[in-house]
Amino acid sequence: MFDTLTERFGDVFHKLRGRGRITEVNVEDAMRDVRTALLEADVHVQVVRKFCDDVLDKALGAEVIKTLHPDQVLVKIVHEELVRLMGPVDSRIPYVTPGPTVILMAGLQGSGKTTTCGKLAKYVMAKGKRPLLVAADLKRPAAIDQLEVIGSQVDAPVFAERGHLNAVKVCRNGVIEARKTDRDVVILDTAGRLAVDEEMMAEIARIEQATRPPQVYLVIDAMTGQDAVNTAKHFNERLELDGLILTKFDSDTRGGAALSAKTVTGKPIKFVGIGEKLDRLEEFHADRTAGRILGMGDVVTLVEKAQQQFDQKEAEKLQQKMSSGLDLEDFLGQMRKMRSMGSMRDIMKMLPGMGPQVPELDMEEGEIGRFEAVIHSMTPRERRHPEIIEASRRRRIARGSGTDPKDVSGLVKSFSQVRDMMKVMSGMSMVDRMRSASQFAKMAAGGIMPKLKVGSTVKKKRRESRKDKRKRRKKHRR
Repeated sequence: MFDTLTERFGDVFHKLRGRGRITEVNVEDAMRDVRTALLEADVHVQVVRKFCDDVLDKALGAEVIKTLHPDQVLVKIVHEELVRLMGPVDSRIPYVTPGPTVILMAGLQGSGKTTTCGKLAKYVMAKGKRPLLVAADLKRPAAIDQLEVIGSQVDAPVFAERGHLNAVKVCRNGVIEARKTDRDVVILDTAGRLAVDEEMMAEIARIEQATRPPQVYLVIDAMTGQDAVNTAKHFNERLELDGLILTKFDSDTRGGAALSAKTVTGKPIKFVGIGEKLDRLEEFHADRTAGRILGMGDVVTLVEKAQQQFDQKEAEKLQQKMSSGLDLEDFLGQMRKMRSMGSMRDIMKMLPGMGPQVPELDMEEGEIGRFEAVIHSMTPRERRHPEIIEASRRRRIARGSGTDPKDVSGLVKSFSQVRDMMKVMSGMSMVDRMRSASQFAKMAAGGIMPKLKVGSTVKKKRRESRKDKRKRRKKHRR
């Protein structure tokens, strides 16, 4: 989401890196570039003005002027101001006792509100809660059907009343149903419109009065930029919002909504949607997001993602395997775990120092799938002992996976390098292991892993032309 902004900030700090000492002139030049970058990212003009003034005031302090590393000082100041701009954020949901805790979801049509209701239900279920989804969007055709499908996917019940258009009654009855069925969280999926109108605002205000929800979240589309912030401002004037949920946070948008929302509305971003799957809802952390924007990575989020995929027993087993030597079956299992954590590009952006380099790296997400195809074409013995794979085995594996024998050989060779590196890393501390992983990521993305050719391994013989025949005969006579 912040790729362009990260690149622009990187250019600004790179210019300062060559200066011997920070001065008022070079700081003002840098902040001029920062101001342009933020405006291009569709950040609200008042937010940009205040942000740049605050950074400039801190950068021109007496202690800052004495430093010999102007780029490092400015990065620190900008990071602190970005955190202040987007935070503080408490992503926890305050559950009430006795329940149920009612969460009112508001938003415009097309913002991803209904899907976000399903994501939020899955999120609270992971926290040990028992949610009930209430289908109160009675304006949009098939909205109830969509919520019922999503509810079945996350294994959460859906309360719906068809045949009338009284959304207030549906929400009130939904809360009563939750008490009867011992559901401790109620998520109200209310109706949206293509734009803010009085009818929608009046209806959602009546729902709020009838259900008294402890939490009211506004779902906004991050791709709409300043329109999203303006929408949040209108909603906040009629409802007492408790937080914002930004959808399509993984999209190719410029990030202005994320940087402006807190300042303009006074309400924090609680969650962000980072994909279409129903488990792709993350808690928003201002400090981690600021680190990503400045290319510092986000190791904490990376570790949390890894902990979701690996339990303690698996981690201990992997540690033993690393020291003794992984085989291709282990390698295949780790690749699947990595894929469930997100795309390789997203993972590498979280490694410190890798963010700005990711666009330049030669990576294809489909390569992992082709690696799996090659490994699946091997016998169990070949996976455990890849050193026995000779010419005839390579040809058979290549035919089974639709690749070239050279690619099979390249994969086995690359795996041997990875296995040796894993043995060395198994005896390292966590800090040294992270550094080695970052270096290995650069090597892997830069071409240490082979590019697999897709298609038949049988080369068709080209029909010889008359000219080629004459050349061949002439060569033969010589």
